[in-house]
This record gives sequence, C-alpha cells and structure tokens, in this order.
Amino acid sequence: MIKNILKKSFIYMVLILGCIITVIPFIWMISTSLKPFNEVFLMPPKWIPSKIMWENYVEVQNKIPLLRYFLNSVLITLGITLGTVVTTVLAAFAFSRVKFWGRDIIFSIFIGTMMIPGEVILIPNYITISKIGWMNTYKGLIVPWTVSVFSIFLLRQFFLGIPEILYSAAKLDGCSDFKFLWRIMVPIAKPALITIALLRIINSWNEFLWPLIVTNVPNMRTLPVGLMTFTSEAGADYHLLMAAVTMIIIPIIIVYFVLQKYIISGMTKSGIKG
Repeated sequence: MIKNILKKSFIYMVLILGCIITVIPFIWMISTSLKPFNEVFLMPPKWIPSKIMWENYVEVQNKIPLLRYFLNSVLITLGITLGTVVTTVLAAFAFSRVKFWGRDIIFSIFIGTMMIPGEVILIPNYITISKIGWMNTYKGLIVPWTVSVFSIFLLRQFFLGIPEILYSAAKLDGCSDFKFLWRIMVPIAKPALITIALLRIINSWNEFLWPLIVTNVPNMRTLPVGLMTFTSEAGADYHLLMAAVTMIIIPIIIVYFVLQKYIISGMTKSGIKG
C-alpha cells in the first residue's frame, strides 16, 4: 500500500514539475508583453511589471498590418488543412482497402519520404512555384503542402482497424467504394480526422520559412513572418515581440483546448488493427 502511494506521489511530482517547466515560458512571455522596455532585461528578472503596458498591444497593431497578416494566416491554414484532409482520406482509403498492383511498394516509398528533411525539398518547390508564376499567391502558399505522408499513414492505420466485413457487406449491397468511404469510413474515422486537421492547423499556422521565401510583398505575409518587423540589426523590441507572439498563439491555444479530447482518441485508435 505504502509502495503504491509513494509510486503515485513520485509520478505526480514528475508530472507537476514537467507542467511547471512547460508553463513558465508562456508566463514569462505574457509578463514581458506587458512590461515597459526598460524592465525587460532587469536582473534579477521582474515577473510582475511595475506598470501594466496595454499600450504594447496597441503599438503592435500600429506597427504592422496585423489584421491583413491574420487573414492571410487564416486563409492559408484553412486551405492547407482542407486540402490535406481530402488527399489524406482518398490516399488512406486506397492504401487500406483498394487492391492494386504495387500498392505496398508505393506505400513503403511514401513512408520512406518521411526520413527526408523538409528543408531539402524547399529549393525544388521554390523553383517549381516560380516557374509556374505562383509567387506571391495563395496557390503558391497552399498547394505544395496539401499532402502529408504522416497524415496518410495515421489514417491508413485507423482504416485498417475498421473490420473488413463492413466493406464486404457494403459491396454485396451494391455500395460503391466512394459511397462506402464517405458514408461509413469517414464518420467512423472522425477522431483521427480531427487529430490530423488539428496537427495540420498548428503546423500551418506556425509556418515561417515557406511564406518568407515565396512572398516578397507585405500584403501576402503571414503572422510568423510579420514578427521579423520587431527585430533589427540594433536588436529586438522584446516587449512588442512578446505582445505580438501572445496574440498569434491565442487562436491556436483556443483551437487546441476545444479539440484536445480527439487527439488522444485519434492517436490511440490509429494503432489498432482489427
């Protein structure tokens, strides 16, 4: 009995410590965003500002076209997410239910591409986008990222967990593959799809490098790229930078807390094969 209590106490202590370590940077970020500039680098650090500077948030909005950057980020994130969900559903169904020559070989090649660093494909993608005239366009920012091998793998594993007898029964009733996919498999796979969408939203919202290299006009910039405005050769305006970062991550935190219950459900069920 005592051994179990000590074991649980130790686990809770480790979890609480991990939680504190994770939360401290966010608390510091919010604190810095509300400080006057002369209190940012005080030693020892000052957690509570002597004066709450809400003006920092107003200055951020005056210094960059925040609304335009926000709308760009929303449109690009939604476009990438919707495109990824559609391509993932179709590819995962093909790799899990449709029998065709070379299916397993092609899927193995797909999985192998996950070992290639994303930075390696930036130059080929950039050359392609520039050749077809998609620089400074939403198409250039969205289309190259509407396919995710990891998402296809995750959903395929989920589809494999759906009993084969459902597919056989549907085919006997004259149900087409497309109808079976959208009326039976997609509703069952809702937790996995929400997980895929949420991960894609977070990744797309925080993307910095690709929007930076394929846009060179201010009205096509996204929020992460807009943060560069607060950094110069003379240094960074950290109080304004932290205020901008706070406004950027709030939408993602809200989305995460609304949909967080689906993440564990989607991840765990994707590893079960029936």
